[in-house]
Amino acid sequence: MSRSAVTEVVVVGAGLAGLACALDLTAAGRDVLVVETAEEVGGRMRTDVVRGFRLDRGFQVFNTAYPQVRRRLELRALGLRPFTPGFLLADARGSHRVVDPTRCPGQAGDLLPGALLPLRDLAALGLLGVGAAALPAALLKRLPETSTARALRRAGVSRRTVDGVLGPFLAGVFLEEGLETSSRLFHLVWRSMIRGSLCLPQEGIGAVPRQLAARLPQDRLLLGTRVEGVTADGVALADGSVLASRAVVVATGMAQAARLLPGLEVPASRAVTTFYHAAPVSPLREPTLVVDAGRQVLNTVVLSEVVPGCSPDGRALVSTSVLGTGADERAARARAGTMFRADTSAWEQLAEYRIAEALPAGPAPLLLSRATRFAPGRYVCGDHRATGSVQGALASGARAAREVLVDLAGPRQ
Repeated sequence: MSRSAVTEVVVVGAGLAGLACALDLTAAGRDVLVVETAEEVGGRMRTDVVRGFRLDRGFQVFNTAYPQVRRRLELRALGLRPFTPGFLLADARGSHRVVDPTRCPGQAGDLLPGALLPLRDLAALGLLGVGAAALPAALLKRLPETSTARALRRAGVSRRTVDGVLGPFLAGVFLEEGLETSSRLFHLVWRSMIRGSLCLPQEGIGAVPRQLAARLPQDRLLLGTRVEGVTADGVALADGSVLASRAVVVATGMAQAARLLPGLEVPASRAVTTFYHAAPVSPLREPTLVVDAGRQVLNTVVLSEVVPGCSPDGRALVSTSVLGTGADERAARARAGTMFRADTSAWEQLAEYRIAEALPAGPAPLLLSRATRFAPGRYVCGDHRATGSVQGALASGARAAREVLVDLAGPRQ
Protein backbone atom coordinates (compact mmCIF):
# COMPACT_ATOMS: atom_id res chain seq x y z
CA MET A 1 0.00 0.00 0.00
CA SER A 2 1.24 3.50 -0.81
CA ARG A 3 1.70 5.55 2.33
CA SER A 4 0.12 8.53 0.59
CA ALA A 5 -3.17 6.70 0.22
CA VAL A 6 -6.13 7.40 2.49
CA THR A 7 -7.56 4.61 4.56
CA GLU A 8 -10.72 4.65 6.66
CA VAL A 9 -9.13 3.43 9.89
CA VAL A 10 -5.54 3.21 11.07
CA VAL A 11 -4.96 0.94 14.07
CA VAL A 12 -1.71 1.70 15.90
CA GLY A 13 -0.42 -1.47 17.55
CA ALA A 14 -0.68 -5.15 16.60
CA GLY A 15 -1.25 -6.62 20.03
CA LEU A 16 -4.42 -8.56 20.80
CA ALA A 17 -6.60 -5.46 21.19
CA GLY A 18 -5.44 -3.93 17.91
CA LEU A 19 -5.80 -7.17 16.00
CA ALA A 20 -9.31 -7.81 17.37
CA CYS A 21 -10.36 -4.28 16.47
CA ALA A 22 -8.91 -4.54 12.96
CA LEU A 23 -10.51 -7.92 12.30
CA ASP A 24 -13.95 -6.74 13.41
CA LEU A 25 -13.72 -3.59 11.30
CA THR A 26 -12.54 -5.60 8.30
CA ALA A 27 -15.40 -8.05 8.75
CA ALA A 28 -17.77 -5.07 8.65
CA GLY A 29 -16.37 -4.04 5.28
CA ARG A 30 -14.16 -1.18 6.44
CA ASP A 31 -10.73 -0.38 5.02
CA VAL A 32 -8.24 -0.86 7.87
CA LEU A 33 -4.47 -0.61 8.16
CA VAL A 34 -2.59 -1.88 11.23
CA VAL A 35 0.75 -0.20 11.98
CA GLU A 36 3.20 -1.85 14.40
CA THR A 37 6.61 -0.65 15.58
CA ALA A 38 7.99 -4.15 16.16
CA GLU A 39 8.96 -6.61 13.45
CA GLU A 40 6.25 -9.05 14.56
CA VAL A 41 2.76 -8.95 16.00
CA GLY A 42 1.74 -9.66 19.58
CA GLY A 43 2.71 -6.75 21.79
CA ARG A 44 3.44 -8.30 25.21
CA MET A 45 2.37 -11.72 23.91
CA ARG A 46 5.45 -12.63 21.91
CA THR A 47 7.82 -15.59 21.85
CA ASP A 48 11.54 -15.38 21.22
CA VAL A 49 13.90 -18.18 20.20
CA VAL A 50 17.13 -18.06 22.20
CA ARG A 51 19.72 -20.75 21.49
CA GLY A 52 16.91 -22.93 20.26
CA PHE A 53 14.73 -22.47 23.35
CA ARG A 54 11.29 -20.90 22.91
CA LEU A 55 10.90 -18.17 25.52
CA ASP A 56 7.73 -16.18 26.03
CA ARG A 57 8.34 -12.55 26.92
CA GLY A 58 7.56 -13.05 30.57
CA PHE A 59 5.78 -16.02 32.09
CA GLN A 60 2.45 -16.52 30.35
CA VAL A 61 -0.58 -18.76 30.64
CA PHE A 62 -3.48 -19.09 28.22
CA ASN A 63 -6.98 -19.55 29.63
CA THR A 64 -9.43 -21.44 27.41
CA ALA A 65 -12.52 -20.23 29.29
CA TYR A 66 -12.48 -16.63 28.10
CA PRO A 67 -15.48 -15.89 25.84
CA GLN A 68 -13.40 -13.81 23.41
CA VAL A 69 -10.88 -16.64 23.13
CA ARG A 70 -13.59 -19.17 22.28
CA ARG A 71 -15.13 -16.80 19.78
CA ARG A 72 -11.99 -15.80 17.90
CA LEU A 73 -9.40 -18.58 18.05
CA GLU A 74 -9.08 -22.06 16.62
CA LEU A 75 -7.86 -23.68 19.83
CA ARG A 76 -7.04 -27.04 18.26
CA ALA A 77 -4.61 -25.37 15.86
CA LEU A 78 -2.66 -23.90 18.78
CA GLY A 79 -1.69 -27.35 20.06
CA LEU A 80 -2.48 -26.39 23.65
CA ARG A 81 -0.59 -28.16 26.44
CA PRO A 82 -2.15 -27.92 29.93
CA PHE A 83 -0.66 -27.09 33.29
CA THR A 84 -1.70 -29.16 36.28
CA PRO A 85 -5.02 -27.73 37.58
CA GLY A 86 -3.60 -26.22 40.74
CA PHE A 87 -0.16 -25.47 42.17
CA LEU A 88 2.48 -26.59 44.62
CA LEU A 89 3.01 -24.28 47.59
CA ALA A 90 6.66 -24.36 48.64
CA ASP A 91 7.50 -23.39 52.22
CA ALA A 92 10.10 -24.30 54.83
CA ARG A 93 8.42 -27.67 55.44
CA GLY A 94 8.39 -28.73 51.81
CA SER A 95 5.80 -28.62 49.02
CA HIS A 96 2.05 -28.84 49.52
CA ARG A 97 -0.28 -29.63 46.66
CA VAL A 98 -3.26 -27.32 46.14
CA VAL A 99 -5.40 -28.71 43.33
CA ASP A 100 -8.96 -28.72 42.09
CA PRO A 101 -10.26 -31.93 43.71
CA THR A 102 -12.94 -32.30 41.04
CA ARG A 103 -10.24 -32.56 38.34
CA CYS A 104 -7.41 -34.21 40.28
CA PRO A 105 -9.08 -36.26 43.04
CA GLY A 106 -6.07 -38.55 43.33
CA GLN A 107 -3.75 -35.60 44.07
CA ALA A 108 -5.89 -33.83 46.64
CA GLY A 109 -4.44 -35.46 49.75
CA ASP A 110 -2.95 -32.20 51.00
CA LEU A 111 -6.45 -30.72 50.99
CA LEU A 112 -7.78 -33.20 53.52
CA PRO A 113 -9.08 -31.22 56.51
CA GLY A 114 -6.21 -30.16 58.71
CA ALA A 115 -3.43 -31.19 56.32
CA LEU A 116 -2.99 -27.69 54.87
CA LEU A 117 -6.32 -25.91 55.24
CA PRO A 118 -8.85 -26.11 58.06
CA LEU A 119 -12.24 -27.62 57.28
CA ARG A 120 -13.96 -24.23 57.52
CA ASP A 121 -11.67 -22.76 54.87
CA LEU A 122 -12.18 -25.75 52.58
CA ALA A 123 -15.94 -25.30 52.87
CA ALA A 124 -15.71 -21.57 52.22
CA LEU A 125 -13.53 -22.07 49.16
CA GLY A 126 -15.85 -24.79 47.91
CA LEU A 127 -18.84 -22.46 48.11
CA LEU A 128 -16.82 -19.68 46.49
CA GLY A 129 -15.92 -21.98 43.61
CA VAL A 130 -19.47 -23.21 43.12
CA GLY A 131 -20.76 -19.65 43.03
CA ALA A 132 -18.09 -18.45 40.63
CA ALA A 133 -18.66 -21.38 38.27
CA ALA A 134 -22.45 -21.28 38.35
CA LEU A 135 -23.27 -17.57 38.37
CA PRO A 136 -23.36 -15.67 35.07
CA ALA A 137 -20.46 -13.30 34.51
CA ALA A 138 -22.91 -10.40 34.26
CA LEU A 139 -24.08 -11.09 37.82
CA LEU A 140 -20.53 -11.38 39.16
CA LYS A 141 -19.80 -7.96 37.70
CA ARG A 142 -22.61 -6.48 39.79
CA LEU A 143 -21.62 -7.96 43.14
CA PRO A 144 -20.73 -5.46 45.89
CA GLU A 145 -17.15 -4.37 45.28
CA THR A 146 -14.26 -4.44 47.70
CA SER A 147 -10.68 -5.66 47.60
CA THR A 148 -9.87 -9.30 46.89
CA ALA A 149 -8.47 -9.71 50.40
CA ARG A 150 -11.67 -8.45 52.01
CA ALA A 151 -13.85 -10.52 49.68
CA LEU A 152 -12.04 -13.71 50.68
CA ARG A 153 -12.34 -12.88 54.37
CA ARG A 154 -16.05 -12.08 53.98
CA ALA A 155 -16.50 -15.41 52.21
CA GLY A 156 -15.29 -17.11 55.39
CA VAL A 157 -11.67 -17.84 54.44
CA SER A 158 -9.33 -17.38 57.40
CA ARG A 159 -6.62 -14.76 57.38
CA ARG A 160 -4.03 -17.53 57.73
CA THR A 161 -5.19 -19.16 54.48
CA VAL A 162 -5.52 -15.84 52.67
CA ASP A 163 -2.04 -14.71 53.67
CA GLY A 164 -0.26 -18.04 53.57
CA VAL A 165 -1.86 -19.97 50.68
CA LEU A 166 -4.07 -17.90 48.39
CA GLY A 167 -2.09 -14.68 48.72
CA PRO A 168 1.19 -16.06 47.33
CA PHE A 169 -0.66 -17.66 44.40
CA LEU A 170 -2.79 -14.61 43.57
CA ALA A 171 0.25 -12.34 43.81
CA GLY A 172 1.43 -14.07 40.65
CA VAL A 173 -1.96 -13.60 38.99
CA PHE A 174 -2.47 -9.91 39.76
CA LEU A 175 1.21 -8.96 40.25
CA GLU A 176 0.61 -7.33 43.61
CA GLU A 177 1.02 -8.69 47.13
CA GLY A 178 -1.67 -6.84 49.08
CA LEU A 179 -4.64 -8.37 47.22
CA GLU A 180 -5.90 -4.84 46.59
CA THR A 181 -7.32 -5.92 43.21
CA SER A 182 -11.06 -5.42 42.79
CA SER A 183 -13.16 -8.30 44.09
CA ARG A 184 -15.20 -8.18 40.89
CA LEU A 185 -12.10 -8.85 38.82
CA PHE A 186 -11.08 -11.60 41.25
CA HIS A 187 -14.46 -13.33 40.90
CA LEU A 188 -14.23 -13.21 37.10
CA VAL A 189 -10.68 -14.58 37.09
CA TRP A 190 -11.58 -17.29 39.63
CA ARG A 191 -14.53 -18.24 37.45
CA SER A 192 -12.36 -18.54 34.36
CA MET A 193 -9.86 -20.75 36.20
CA ILE A 194 -12.61 -23.09 37.35
CA ARG A 195 -14.38 -23.25 34.01
CA GLY A 196 -11.35 -23.40 31.73
CA SER A 197 -7.89 -24.88 31.44
CA LEU A 198 -4.61 -23.03 31.87
CA CYS A 199 -2.39 -23.97 28.94
CA LEU A 200 0.44 -22.93 26.67
CA PRO A 201 0.45 -23.21 22.88
CA GLN A 202 2.91 -25.70 21.44
CA GLU A 203 4.79 -22.91 19.62
CA GLY A 204 4.68 -20.43 22.49
CA ILE A 205 2.25 -17.69 23.44
CA GLY A 206 3.17 -15.75 20.28
CA ALA A 207 1.14 -18.28 18.29
CA VAL A 208 -2.05 -16.62 19.57
CA PRO A 209 -1.57 -13.18 17.97
CA ARG A 210 -0.01 -14.79 14.89
CA GLN A 211 -3.19 -16.78 14.32
CA LEU A 212 -5.27 -13.61 14.52
CA ALA A 213 -2.93 -11.61 12.28
CA ALA A 214 -3.04 -14.31 9.60
CA ARG A 215 -6.72 -13.47 9.06
CA LEU A 216 -6.06 -9.88 8.07
CA PRO A 217 -6.17 -9.12 4.36
CA GLN A 218 -2.80 -9.10 2.63
CA ASP A 219 -0.90 -5.78 2.88
CA ARG A 220 -3.11 -4.51 5.73
CA LEU A 221 -0.30 -4.87 8.28
CA LEU A 222 2.79 -2.63 8.38
CA LEU A 223 5.47 -4.06 10.67
CA GLY A 224 8.63 -2.25 11.69
CA THR A 225 6.85 1.09 11.27
CA ARG A 226 6.91 3.52 14.18
CA VAL A 227 4.10 6.03 14.68
CA GLU A 228 5.48 9.29 16.07
CA GLY A 229 2.19 11.06 16.59
CA VAL A 230 -1.53 11.26 15.96
CA THR A 231 -2.33 14.25 13.76
CA ALA A 232 -5.46 15.99 12.57
CA ASP A 233 -5.20 14.01 9.32
CA GLY A 234 -4.20 10.58 10.64
CA VAL A 235 -0.84 9.44 11.99
CA ALA A 236 2.70 10.73 11.44
CA LEU A 237 5.39 8.08 10.93
CA ALA A 238 9.01 8.18 12.01
CA ASP A 239 10.15 8.62 8.40
CA GLY A 240 8.20 11.88 8.17
CA SER A 241 5.31 10.58 6.09
CA VAL A 242 1.66 10.71 7.11
CA LEU A 243 -0.98 8.02 6.88
CA ALA A 244 -4.23 9.85 6.29
CA SER A 245 -7.38 8.29 7.78
CA ARG A 246 -10.85 9.13 8.97
CA ALA A 247 -10.31 7.33 12.28
CA VAL A 248 -7.29 6.35 14.38
CA VAL A 249 -7.38 3.62 17.04
CA VAL A 250 -4.45 3.61 19.45
CA ALA A 251 -3.97 0.03 20.63
CA THR A 252 -0.54 0.26 22.23
CA GLY A 253 0.76 -0.13 25.78
CA MET A 254 -0.23 2.40 28.40
CA ALA A 255 2.77 4.73 28.26
CA GLN A 256 2.77 4.82 24.47
CA ALA A 257 -0.99 5.45 24.38
CA ALA A 258 -0.59 8.38 26.77
CA ARG A 259 2.20 9.78 24.56
CA LEU A 260 0.16 9.52 21.38
CA LEU A 261 -3.02 10.86 22.99
CA PRO A 262 -2.00 13.69 25.35
CA GLY A 263 -4.47 13.98 28.21
CA LEU A 264 -5.35 10.29 28.23
CA GLU A 265 -5.61 8.93 31.77
CA VAL A 266 -4.08 5.49 32.21
CA PRO A 267 -3.97 3.30 35.32
CA ALA A 268 -0.86 2.46 37.27
CA SER A 269 1.01 -0.58 36.00
CA ARG A 270 2.20 -3.79 37.64
CA ALA A 271 5.75 -4.91 36.89
CA VAL A 272 7.40 -8.33 36.82
CA THR A 273 10.74 -9.89 35.95
CA THR A 274 11.00 -13.38 34.47
CA PHE A 275 14.26 -15.33 34.34
CA TYR A 276 14.78 -18.32 32.06
CA HIS A 277 17.33 -21.04 32.80
CA ALA A 278 18.33 -24.28 31.13
CA ALA A 279 18.84 -27.07 33.68
CA PRO A 280 20.72 -30.33 32.94
CA VAL A 281 17.85 -32.34 34.42
CA SER A 282 14.28 -31.40 35.22
CA PRO A 283 13.90 -30.36 38.87
CA LEU A 284 10.22 -31.37 38.79
CA ARG A 285 8.82 -34.05 36.50
CA GLU A 286 5.35 -32.57 36.10
CA PRO A 287 3.74 -29.49 34.47
CA THR A 288 2.94 -27.79 37.75
CA LEU A 289 3.40 -24.21 38.92
CA VAL A 290 5.38 -23.92 42.16
CA VAL A 291 4.41 -20.91 44.29
CA ASP A 292 6.69 -19.35 46.89
CA ALA A 293 5.03 -19.14 50.32
CA GLY A 294 7.98 -16.99 51.43
CA ARG A 295 7.30 -14.50 48.62
CA GLN A 296 10.94 -14.07 47.64
CA VAL A 297 9.82 -14.97 44.12
CA LEU A 298 6.30 -15.25 42.74
CA ASN A 299 6.55 -18.69 41.19
CA THR A 300 8.69 -21.06 39.19
CA VAL A 301 7.81 -23.80 36.70
CA VAL A 302 9.54 -26.28 34.43
CA LEU A 303 8.10 -25.18 31.11
CA SER A 304 9.60 -28.11 29.24
CA GLU A 305 7.29 -30.35 31.29
CA VAL A 306 4.35 -28.31 29.98
CA VAL A 307 5.58 -28.01 26.38
CA PRO A 308 8.39 -30.52 25.75
CA GLY A 309 9.22 -29.00 22.37
CA CYS A 310 10.26 -25.66 23.87
CA SER A 311 13.71 -27.13 24.64
CA PRO A 312 15.98 -28.05 21.70
CA ASP A 313 18.48 -30.31 23.44
CA GLY A 314 16.76 -32.28 26.19
CA ARG A 315 17.62 -29.86 28.95
CA ALA A 316 14.82 -28.53 31.15
CA LEU A 317 13.56 -24.99 30.58
CA VAL A 318 12.81 -23.31 33.91
CA SER A 319 10.94 -20.02 34.28
CA THR A 320 11.11 -18.03 37.54
CA SER A 321 9.19 -14.79 38.03
CA VAL A 322 9.75 -12.05 40.61
CA LEU A 323 7.59 -9.04 41.39
CA GLY A 324 8.94 -5.72 40.07
CA THR A 325 11.81 -4.97 37.73
CA GLY A 326 14.72 -4.85 40.20
CA ALA A 327 15.11 -8.58 40.78
CA ASP A 328 18.53 -10.22 41.05
CA GLU A 329 19.11 -13.28 38.86
CA ARG A 330 21.34 -15.13 41.33
CA ALA A 331 18.88 -14.66 44.17
CA ALA A 332 15.97 -15.79 42.00
CA ARG A 333 17.84 -18.87 40.82
CA ALA A 334 18.87 -19.77 44.36
CA ARG A 335 15.30 -19.42 45.59
CA ALA A 336 13.99 -21.57 42.75
CA GLY A 337 16.52 -24.22 43.73
CA THR A 338 15.32 -24.13 47.31
CA MET A 339 11.70 -24.47 46.18
CA PHE A 340 12.54 -27.42 43.92
CA ARG A 341 15.02 -28.91 46.42
CA ALA A 342 17.48 -28.92 43.52
CA ASP A 343 21.09 -27.94 42.87
CA THR A 344 21.13 -24.93 40.51
CA SER A 345 24.90 -24.54 40.13
CA ALA A 346 24.82 -25.97 36.59
CA TRP A 347 21.78 -23.96 35.46
CA GLU A 348 22.53 -21.76 32.47
CA GLN A 349 20.81 -18.40 32.26
CA LEU A 350 19.17 -17.97 28.86
CA ALA A 351 17.38 -14.63 29.17
CA GLU A 352 15.63 -12.23 31.47
CA TYR A 353 12.63 -10.03 30.79
CA ARG A 354 12.00 -6.98 32.96
CA ILE A 355 8.47 -5.87 32.09
CA ALA A 356 7.40 -2.53 33.54
CA GLU A 357 3.89 -2.66 32.04
CA ALA A 358 3.07 -6.32 32.58
CA LEU A 359 -0.49 -5.60 33.77
CA PRO A 360 -2.67 -2.59 34.48
CA ALA A 361 -3.44 -2.22 38.16
CA GLY A 362 -7.04 -3.06 39.02
CA PRO A 363 -7.88 -1.86 42.55
CA ALA A 364 -11.44 -1.15 43.61
CA PRO A 365 -13.38 0.71 42.40
CA LEU A 366 -12.68 -0.66 38.94
CA LEU A 367 -14.44 -0.02 35.66
CA LEU A 368 -14.42 -3.41 33.95
CA SER A 369 -14.94 -1.83 30.53
CA ARG A 370 -14.24 1.75 29.52
CA ALA A 371 -15.42 3.63 26.46
CA THR A 372 -12.78 3.77 23.75
CA ARG A 373 -13.74 7.15 22.27
CA PHE A 374 -11.11 9.72 23.19
CA ALA A 375 -11.90 12.54 20.74
CA PRO A 376 -13.75 12.81 17.43
CA GLY A 377 -12.26 10.16 15.18
CA ARG A 378 -9.74 9.10 17.86
CA TYR A 379 -10.05 5.93 19.94
CA VAL A 380 -7.98 3.92 22.40
CA CYS A 381 -8.18 0.25 23.36
CA GLY A 382 -6.21 -2.35 25.27
CA ASP A 383 -6.42 -4.33 28.47
CA HIS A 384 -5.84 -1.07 30.38
CA ARG A 385 -9.30 -0.03 29.16
CA ALA A 386 -10.88 -3.22 30.51
CA THR A 387 -9.26 -5.95 32.62
CA GLY A 388 -5.63 -7.04 32.63
CA SER A 389 -6.13 -10.28 30.70
CA VAL A 390 -6.39 -11.77 27.23
CA GLN A 391 -10.16 -11.43 27.59
CA GLY A 392 -9.84 -7.77 28.52
CA ALA A 393 -7.58 -6.94 25.57
CA LEU A 394 -9.77 -8.72 23.02
CA ALA A 395 -12.99 -7.28 24.47
CA SER A 396 -11.59 -3.75 24.44
CA GLY A 397 -10.57 -4.15 20.81
CA ALA A 398 -14.06 -5.38 19.99
CA ARG A 399 -15.62 -2.41 21.78
CA ALA A 400 -13.39 0.01 19.88
CA ALA A 401 -14.50 -1.53 16.59
CA ARG A 402 -18.17 -1.15 17.54
CA GLU A 403 -17.72 2.50 18.47
CA VAL A 404 -15.74 3.25 15.31
CA LEU A 405 -18.44 1.63 13.18
CA VAL A 406 -21.17 3.68 14.82
CA ASP A 407 -19.24 6.90 14.25
CA LEU A 408 -18.27 6.13 10.67
CA ALA A 409 -21.91 5.43 9.87
CA GLY A 410 -22.82 8.94 11.09
CA PRO A 411 -21.85 12.33 9.67
CA ARG A 412 -18.41 12.30 8.06
CA GLN A 413 -15.74 13.33 10.56
